[in-house]
Amino acid sequence: MRQQVLVLYLADSSLDSHVVGWSRYDGTGRTSPTTGDSDEPPYESGVAALRDGWRLFQAAQLIPPYPGHEYDVSFLKHEFFFERIVDASAP
Repeated sequence: MRQQVLVLYLADSSLDSHVVGWSRYDGTGRTSPTTGDSDEPPYESGVAALRDGWRLFQAAQLIPPYPGHEYDVSFLKHEFFFERIVDASAP
């Protein structure tokens, strides 16, 4: 058994908002995060990933911006980590 991790960056803090960025990590070694991904996100939202069997195990802290910095550009704030356990011997 091996772990697969899916990181979804959502438009806002709501798990049903749309995906704006993503990364995948495959503990089975079958895929690489830098190969095979398309320009289309793997799911439309975090809820769609849950419906497909991914388990949410971490969400980014909601930290309000400092006064005067509400419109600064920075990292993607709404980061959600999902996992699923798969049989590494299955094709």
